[in-house]
Amino acid sequence: MTSSLGTSDVIRMENPRADGVRELISTLDNYLSALYPPTSNHFLDLEQLTRPEIRFFVARRAGAPLACGALRIDAAGYGEVKRMYVAPAARGQGLGRAILARIEEQAAREGLQLMRIETGVRQEEAIALYRSCGYRDCGPFGDYPPDPLSRFMEKRLASQA
Repeated sequence: MTSSLGTSDVIRMENPRADGVRELISTLDNYLSALYPPTSNHFLDLEQLTRPEIRFFVARRAGAPLACGALRIDAAGYGEVKRMYVAPAARGQGLGRAILARIEEQAAREGLQLMRIETGVRQEEAIALYRSCGYRDCGPFGDYPPDPLSRFMEKRLASQA
């Protein structure tokens, strides 16, 4: 399924190795590596992003990738938001909110009722976005250890029944 924002904005599921997307992910890695030590970064690399439990989304404008985000379907039955990023030149235009909505829509379509996020405490804009979209603080989940540089959040999705 494809979602549209503006006249030339499109969000769709893509291969993370697609044209320009690899560079977007590399920029995200560099950004997070400048903010946090390696022990506090929980990257999914390109290989991991192609696993069957991952749904990777890209927002493009006029063909150029400007934002990305992934849904990781956990075996415990919840969805996790991963690899959320909006290129600096495209921030403030609703792309982050649109990608997050698309991830949640896919999660609900796949029968998930709970979404979780691990994000860094130094990413105030991301935390504000998640809060405004209904995410609330929770404790560490999955394989994440407690970390003073991590913020854990979750949101219940409306049932699709």
